[in-house]
Amino acid sequence: MKITAVRATPVSMPRPGSFTSNLGVQLASENAVVEIDTDEGLTGIGEASSIWDRRGRGEADDIAGALADLLVGRDPLRVNELATLMNERLHRSWPAKAGVEMALLDLVGKAYGAPVCDLLGGRVRDRVLLSRSLSMGTTEEVMAQARQLTAEGYRTLKLKVGRDPVADRAHLEALRGEFPDLTLRVDANMGWSSPKEAVRRIRELEAFDLELVEQPLPARNLEDLAFVRQQVGVPIMADESVWTPDDALACVRAGAVDVFNVYVAEAGGILPASRIFTIAEAAGLPCIIGSMPELGIGTAAQAHLAFAMGNLGFGSDVNGFAYHCDDVVDHGLVIEDGYLLPPRGPGLGVELDRDKLEKYRLDT
Repeated sequence: MKITAVRATPVSMPRPGSFTSNLGVQLASENAVVEIDTDEGLTGIGEASSIWDRRGRGEADDIAGALADLLVGRDPLRVNELATLMNERLHRSWPAKAGVEMALLDLVGKAYGAPVCDLLGGRVRDRVLLSRSLSMGTTEEVMAQARQLTAEGYRTLKLKVGRDPVADRAHLEALRGEFPDLTLRVDANMGWSSPKEAVRRIRELEAFDLELVEQPLPARNLEDLAFVRQQVGVPIMADESVWTPDDALACVRAGAVDVFNVYVAEAGGILPASRIFTIAEAAGLPCIIGSMPELGIGTAAQAHLAFAMGNLGFGSDVNGFAYHCDDVVDHGLVIEDGYLLPPRGPGLGVELDRDKLEKYRLDT
């Protein structure tokens, strides 16, 4: 089998409402849909997802400009070899390479009639506990979101914090008062200015029985993260600090965190994301899976990883498609009582809806 064409189409998918965090306000997700055709009539699909500067259009440009000619004519089943070539050609641009790798693994699964999770060693669970994030807002707005999500069956919610400590405390008081048994975690998105401030703020919030505190400080401040971890009782979870396997190893060596939040897009694909899980397992650390958030293709890729990794230790954000008004695939992903059920079918188990792709594409 040989690759005959590689395409990347940027899309913008609206959300039901704005979502606010320390990283800004988002009204839509701009991602890129990847398609890889072969001479045997099979097509693999992937998704490049990012909330950072190079979003859908930038990732699509990287794929078309740097990766497409590298891949055409090669065997799509040799995924590790192609990943090495992509890394040699393109520095960083992890979401672009992740989208291509997803499409390659989708092709491998289709070629062998197997789901991607079987290529990773097979399922270790029958359902995945989910979490959902709450947008910043007034206490009334936060509580309205929480009521809706708990009514849908979610048992773990994540509050975005780090801008206004008075508001953060008010939100948590209201949440814990109405939902005493809810699992709550907070995410500062690097919002606290110093390790001492982070320690002070976390100690103020510990009374609300938090499960995790996510990324209290900027990504590269591993010594400061280690200091915070030593000073507080709530487990510290790395997000922006752990994009790649190399990042994960650095966090372990620094003793900086208790949990890794692993992103398929940021890691550069499903296989490097699985290597982060392996590093964490060797260090005795659990992981969760985070969302950019992805549409149906990227969510399916996350799902296969989640079902195959043994040290998935907490509720995960394997539900990016649920943050949007629509999708570009018929994904068949099912959320039931706060859990994600396994994807069905070979490869990623999703099918591209070309009418929806045309509706939401950005390059026409």
